[in-house]
Amino acid sequence: MASPDSGSSSPSGSAETGPIGLSGSGATAPVLDQDGVRLTIDGAVATVTLANAAKRNAQSPALWRALTEAGRVLPGSVRVVLLRGEGKSFSAGLDRQAFTPEGFEGEPSFLDLARGADDDLDAAIAEYQDAFTWWRRGDIVSIAAVQGHAIGAGFQLALACDLRVAADDAQFAMRETSLGLVPDLTGTHPLVSLVGYARALEICATGRFVQAAEAERIGLANLVVPGDQLDATAQDLAAALLAAPRDAVIETKALLQGVTGRSYEEQRRAERAAQARRLRDLAGIGD
Repeated sequence: MASPDSGSSSPSGSAETGPIGLSGSGATAPVLDQDGVRLTIDGAVATVTLANAAKRNAQSPALWRALTEAGRVLPGSVRVVLLRGEGKSFSAGLDRQAFTPEGFEGEPSFLDLARGADDDLDAAIAEYQDAFTWWRRGDIVSIAAVQGHAIGAGFQLALACDLRVAADDAQFAMRETSLGLVPDLTGTHPLVSLVGYARALEICATGRFVQAAEAERIGLANLVVPGDQLDATAQDLAAALLAAPRDAVIETKALLQGVTGRSYEEQRRAERAAQARRLRDLAGIGD
């Protein structure tokens, strides 16, 4: 699960207006708007917004199900998915209510799950993880636009995306181990891939905050910009990704994603095969 760092209220978040508005929300009717998640579509760009700024976009099983549904209903025309959080925090982690005996209304509490059968607990966590897995699908490129806190589940959600643009006030932290837990929402694999084993262990085991400048330096963030430029920067990055032919981006993403599982020679063969497909497609003789 994830760090219960978010309480029931925030001293600074606004549920209506955040520092970024990647979806152009006034003009586009939401495709999905439930349980703190809003999905809007603008041509080839989809925007997923964590829309519970009053709770600093605290996460819950209901929110995770809504995120999973957002991935399921994406039209095939979407090429880039922008992920943002309303208010002053991207996401401050798991809502603390998850660890109370009563849990969330209509949900089994985490304490009840812990007392249950192994298979039931494993299945519950696997369902939660589904909200974090679709962002790296081969047919899209996902961008997290992160401002303020990205803690625990918030950090792992940012890590679930292909790319991260951070405001200069962004702070990342994996607080699970300080609470006797582990990061279990798919964040460990991308974290090690981005910063290496030793640094990933240090970040997770200490639970310390990684400030925006360090995040850019160690590879957690692709770009760091002033908060008032976060919207425009994410939009510019989306436009740059859309400028290349879709099939070329898909093939390139697949090549890069497969690097860690291939030897040098295997990667060479994969490059040749991918390029052959592209050349045949450009020549009009592809499958």
